[in-house]
Amino acid sequence: MSMILSASVVRVRDGLPLSASTDYDQSTGVQECRKYFKMLSKKLSQLPDRCTLKTGQYNINFISSLGVSYMMLCTENYPSVLAFCFLDELQKEFITTYNMMKTNTAVRPYCFIEFDNFIQRTKQRYNNTRSLSTKMNLADMQTEIKLRPPYQISLTELGSANGFAHFSATEYKGTGKISAAPHQRLEPVTLPGIVSFVLSLLCGALNLIRGFHAIESLLQNEGEDFSYVIAFFLGTAACLYQCYLFVYYTGWRNAKSFLTFGLICLCNMYLYELRNLWQLFFHVTVGAFSTLQIRLRQPQGKSPDYNV
Repeated sequence: MSMILSASVVRVRDGLPLSASTDYDQSTGVQECRKYFKMLSKKLSQLPDRCTLKTGQYNINFISSLGVSYMMLCTENYPSVLAFCFLDELQKEFITTYNMMKTNTAVRPYCFIEFDNFIQRTKQRYNNTRSLSTKMNLADMQTEIKLRPPYQISLTELGSANGFAHFSATEYKGTGKISAAPHQRLEPVTLPGIVSFVLSLLCGALNLIRGFHAIESLLQNEGEDFSYVIAFFLGTAACLYQCYLFVYYTGWRNAKSFLTFGLICLCNMYLYELRNLWQLFFHVTVGAFSTLQIRLRQPQGKSPDYNV
């Protein structure tokens, strides 16, 4: 029988499950596919925004948009156009119900489990294709799939040692999102992000000014320590680099932000004799706040097409 078996909503950047349908099928084949679900969820940020994985009797389809991925498991003979219409309907409802700030700051698995009610209702409608009534134009979705077909993931690629890092634009020309691209767009800037950017610039400017004053003091007094000058200018560079990481996408962006924050802490520890506790607290707090905003501002997925 052709049908949808299960569905889930997953955060792209770390694979955190946000919601999922209640599954009753405990067959060996379905249990094996759930393992593929987990493997794929860990690699969503490296995959195109529309993919299909064929696993014998079952297919796993998913779409990703605005930092969230919508995944579903269906039988191999379930029509592809209905599968992606189903995922598109989940996407529209989830985006309407929950804002991006909630999904970005979620820390507990299945924290939006109440969305399961909508998943179950929609799954029942799409499993009863004869009485399926939907506002979506299936012909338009069919055309969309023909023009930009989903990337076909093979089980060999899924189990490869290097994962999916070898994906490129030439392998999937229709893709709206490949996170390895250096020109990857980031999510819209929030007010806390703007505040952190301005404060980082301010800290960089303060370090720069103190650095020039340290140079002047060094020229006037030969006994001054030149390492203070280095510490001030390293602090300036670290603050400016935090601004760069907040504005532009780059590889290992989160790791770089943590290393930059560590450099800010080290510089301020070395300068504790030249700064009071409030100044030290201000610089370290701004560094931590900027690191958090860099972490929260993730690559932006393909915007949903509401005309489909």
